[in-house]
Amino acid sequence: MILIKKSKDRGHAQHGWLDSYHSFSFGDYYDPQWMGFRSLRVINEDRVAPGQGFGSHPHKDMEIITYVLSGQVKHKDSMGNEGIIKPGEIQKMSAGTGVMHGEFNASSKEEAHFLQIWITPDTKNLKPAYEQNLLPVDQQNSLLAFPVTIHQDAKVFRGRLSKGHELVHKIGKERGAWVQMISGSLSINSNSLEAGDAASIEKEAQVQLTTQSNCEFLLFDLK
Repeated sequence: MILIKKSKDRGHAQHGWLDSYHSFSFGDYYDPQWMGFRSLRVINEDRVAPGQGFGSHPHKDMEIITYVLSGQVKHKDSMGNEGIIKPGEIQKMSAGTGVMHGEFNASSKEEAHFLQIWITPDTKNLKPAYEQNLLPVDQQNSLLAFPVTIHQDAKVFRGRLSKGHELVHKIGKERGAWVQMISGSLSINSNSLEAGDAASIEKEAQVQLTTQSNCEFLLFDLK
């Protein structure tokens, strides 16, 4: 069973400095059909104006992943971590017992474009932790697992496929998958997806990914 959520059907928040699209209910956007998918709770596609950002705010009991698509994001948290996240880098913060953090566009000239992802952990009150790693820039026509620790039976893959390429991802019994398009176009078991579209996949033994153009996407394999 495959359900498609089109880009235009996402929640949308426009705050001047922030242009954000929500795949699942978030903030003022509420849709009981889209409260999350298994342990995946949030996928926000954010565009932040130069020099602007999210001031220090709290989180608890959540695995928070940031994937930068363009521009640069400056991170600072109550654990003492501070730095810049660049395109192709993966940042993961385990909020655990509680953490304060802020994220800003590190540039005074260019927009920052990134995905914010929340995954519900399998254990509460973990010790807060931080990771930041770089994905290979030349990886193509395969699924590459995010090199971070996630306190949940969940795997996150980045896919970059060239036009006309086909890839099959097998899904274990009683597991599901979520595909979030970033750019280009892709067909999933004959269902067409464009940039910003997503697909939830249940009760399927595998997903057949066929590209209609060069594309980039994320695939979540979830218990």
